[in-house]
Amino acid sequence: MNIITRFAPSPTGFLHIGGARTALLNWLFARANSGKMRLRIEDTDRRRSTPEAVEAIIEGLGWLGLSHDDEIIYQHECLERHKQIARRLLETGAAYKCTCTAQEIEAMRERARKAGKTPRYDGTCREKTPGDIPADAPFVIRFKTPAHGQTIIEDQVQGRTAIANDQLDDLILLRSNGTPTYMLSVVVDDHDMGVSHIIRGDDHFTNSARQKLIYEALGWDVPVFAHIPLIHGADGAKLSKRHGALGIDAYRAMGYLPEALRNYLVRLGWSHGDDEVISTAQMIEWFSLEAVGKAPARFDFAKLENLNGIYIRKMDDAELLEKFIHALPYLEAGPELLKQLTPDMKTRLLKAMKGLKSRAKTLNDLVTASRFIFAQRPLVIEAKAAKVLDDAARAHLAGLYRKLEKISEWTPETIETTIRAYTAGQELKFGKIAQPLRSALTGSSVSPGIFDVLYALGREETLARIQDQSQLS
Repeated sequence: MNIITRFAPSPTGFLHIGGARTALLNWLFARANSGKMRLRIEDTDRRRSTPEAVEAIIEGLGWLGLSHDDEIIYQHECLERHKQIARRLLETGAAYKCTCTAQEIEAMRERARKAGKTPRYDGTCREKTPGDIPADAPFVIRFKTPAHGQTIIEDQVQGRTAIANDQLDDLILLRSNGTPTYMLSVVVDDHDMGVSHIIRGDDHFTNSARQKLIYEALGWDVPVFAHIPLIHGADGAKLSKRHGALGIDAYRAMGYLPEALRNYLVRLGWSHGDDEVISTAQMIEWFSLEAVGKAPARFDFAKLENLNGIYIRKMDDAELLEKFIHALPYLEAGPELLKQLTPDMKTRLLKAMKGLKSRAKTLNDLVTASRFIFAQRPLVIEAKAAKVLDDAARAHLAGLYRKLEKISEWTPETIETTIRAYTAGQELKFGKIAQPLRSALTGSSVSPGIFDVLYALGREETLARIQDQSQLS
């Protein structure tokens, strides 16, 4: 079997976190089985579909590293094909014309509610002959759902499930204005795209039963279904914006790495033993639908942040720098730093990266931690940092300046040796020098390790900043 999965978002909004996980699982299953994942934009609702949303979906998938195969299918372009299949079902007797008005259907539903039954279309037009329907009467085309028996779904995640056919409505395939409904369009497009496996949220389970009946009525092979549980918040409630139901663009702006987000999303409902940090190559090697759990997964920002921090610390400094620079346009205050990014600044950032990433959980943390590199002289000293720059501290900065300017080779080792020798010679605790030095060099009371700061700034900038705050000024 040629394995083909698909991701089929509606472009009525941005790519949200639940859709991203669905895309990831489709992508992984395809890659794990040497197959393809195709992308279909379900844009038949032309009033609500926007080019901006389409672009955001494609860009979001690209940022996550989830490449699709073959050309993108835009569902609205397949309209005539959908109509053709609706007419075929009508001709074979698997569907029928229904002339019931909206008022008549609502009356049916009200009678059902009063009788304690499920509100549904009652099949009034089901057995009508063509002669019973006026030629000029508006009509919809309805699918003739079997009145008895069960529809069996052999689901790869949820297991074998039987749904009574009398619980499934005679669904509309073609509206009175000639436009196809979601149920018909999805079946036709999945068949025409050669989709072998449909992996989607378990909120589509009943839809799958209806769609399976349409496949069978057309004599088409039924794809394999796999319904994955939805994502809930950390409190177990349905995922909302307060839990993290945001667009993928928001996670990018919050400073998450796509590698870390992929790792976190795949672990929402799927596992491989006790492994927590899983590379993309390992995901592809290990992934199977059988390992996807049936229970809803819980989204936890704290766990995502911790995992993202692990990825940041493990990443090679040069690789992280390139990702950081590439992300600046999307990060809070990132564009401001990007304007100042000269080759010299880039060199300083690379030297500082080891210290910068040691406590960072997001790329925005790197923005905050690296501000001292971009600061312009004379530095604006924060109030807390200014408190340690008293006369005694400034005098020591002057003394330290004279020692540091004699260093011929500016390395972390020579810097540390010189500062510690000065501290010992003055019989001072290290903090008595480190804190004023930090204030003078960064304008803040918090920074990466002080030796890393000096090394990153370089000899000339370090000495100039010390001179600005010492009694040498």
